[in-house]
Amino acid sequence: QVQLQESGPGLVLPSQTLSLTCAVSGADITTNLHYWSWIRQSPGKAHEWIGYIHSSGFTYYSPSLKSRASISRDTSKNEFTLKLSSVTPEDTAVYYCVRGWGKVDYQGQGTQVTVSS
Repeated sequence: QVQLQESGPGLVLPSQTLSLTCAVSGADITTNLHYWSWIRQSPGKAHEWIGYIHSSGFTYYSPSLKSRASISRDTSKNEFTLKLSSVTPEDTAVYYCVRGWGKVDYQGQGTQVTVSS
């Protein structure tokens, strides 16, 4: 069974960089042509797809976040990481790592990130 688990700080100061890691078990993030993505959901808003890293290593970002988002991976640990720079309180949300793009096959339980001073 595929399992994903997010980890990272729950509180980030404005203008700093948010960094979250997703540990994957039950699947190899470098095989089978899968998309490994990040999405977020803020209170009262629809979920927002942030970007993905494909099993090939190709990355893609939502146009609205492209200038601030970066997704990388550590294949030795079977993990992938989201970095979001220059955060503001508008980036406060529950962040999820998922397998899939546009359609979720598996997802982590989510982690709350609050941007506040």
